[in-house]
Amino acid sequence: MAPGPDGASPEPAGAAPLVPGGGDGPRPLGVERAPTGHGAVDTLLERLGDADHLPADGHPAVYEDVHRGLRETLAALDAHPRPGPPNDHRS
Repeated sequence: MAPGPDGASPEPAGAAPLVPGGGDGPRPLGVERAPTGHGAVDTLLERLGDADHLPADGHPAVYEDVHRGLRETLAALDAHPRPGPPNDHRS
């Protein structure tokens, strides 16, 4: 690959960003997570930040844990009827 305009070698597409200062390990992406207002979901999304401090082979365990928790949260919404009249709007 040819150097970029600043003389630095560009990273290949899909490559993990490199640590500043010439290190060769991955660095956190710094993706901000906006609160959803649902405490259980916000807690799960914050857990994604744990992957920032793990080597790449530790990421799947975090992602699977968060995915499982989000699926359980969604399933719980279906399992517990909301108070109020039923949502039967047939005429």
